[in-house]
Amino acid sequence: MIRTVGIVSLSSGILGEDFIRFEREIGMKRLKEMGLEVRFLPHALKGSDYIRDHPEARAADLIQAFRDPEIDLILCAIGGDDTLRLSPWLFDHDELKKVINSKPFLGFSDTTINHLMLHKLGLSTFYGQSFLSDICELSPEMLPYTKTYFSALIETGTIREIRPSEVWYSSREHFTPDQVGVPLIEHPDRGFVLLQGPNTFSGPILGGCIDSMYDFLDGEHDEQYRAFPGLAQKYGIFPGPEDWRGLILLLESSEVLMPPESFRKALLCLKKVGVFSRISGILVGKPMDETYQEEYHRILVDTVDDPGLPILANLNIGHALPRCIIPFGPVARVDAKAQRILFG
Repeated sequence: MIRTVGIVSLSSGILGEDFIRFEREIGMKRLKEMGLEVRFLPHALKGSDYIRDHPEARAADLIQAFRDPEIDLILCAIGGDDTLRLSPWLFDHDELKKVINSKPFLGFSDTTINHLMLHKLGLSTFYGQSFLSDICELSPEMLPYTKTYFSALIETGTIREIRPSEVWYSSREHFTPDQVGVPLIEHPDRGFVLLQGPNTFSGPILGGCIDSMYDFLDGEHDEQYRAFPGLAQKYGIFPGPEDWRGLILLLESSEVLMPPESFRKALLCLKKVGVFSRISGILVGKPMDETYQEEYHRILVDTVDDPGLPILANLNIGHALPRCIIPFGPVARVDAKAQRILFG
């Protein structure tokens, strides 16, 4: 059972800003009500400017979180867009490898890169939630579906089954104190949607936010990411073609709401490096507010261009609310007809 949660800011440093203090206090109160001790790693609350300018401090926090025997779960504060910059301080002298252990690591969005780093070192991790985005949700309580999966991880140290949510929520437009206690607008959801291929497939899951993967597979699409492909290649962050054999690829899209043509280009990057020809299936998260959902589905089927490869969409994972938690590492058994994914 997890008793102590260590919170790290590995991408954005917004968690340390004064204007976000009220959200931070909501999250701390909820974790303590679950019987958890909360520890912020030394640089997690330093603020946006410091976190941006000191990737070495972020890396040091991650290393300390793994090293500290009293921290049972490493929880990411939120995503961002530059956690790849931690690579030299994690890999140049095997700093991360020397401290790695099997404690759960949870985050999503730009944290996709941290998941790939830890996968490279053989660690199973958990994708789908973060402190600010989920524990600190401004609704009167944590969203019930989200809390179910977080509680399961806290109580058992793993996730054994995923089923779809009965509802999804419109995105909150403002994150200000007057929104505390204001519930999100609900919509009925339609469960997992099989776009093509057989109803059942299996394999370990790996992947995450397609925006983050696009940034380091093709940094030329945005000037601020031009150095990312070189960093990713130098440290072997993205798995090689054969490493993908038999895996299930998870894809979800960010709050940027990538235009359909950019989504196609990102998929073509994955195709170019041989991912689609080796995986056993694809899981697709619901985009925020279902924006471009049908376009994304059509483009995905068209780009993959393999009717026999199963693609299961509309999962409650990633940037749309609510969120489950997906384990990376154990074998997943996907059953679209039964509307469930089993692990182990």
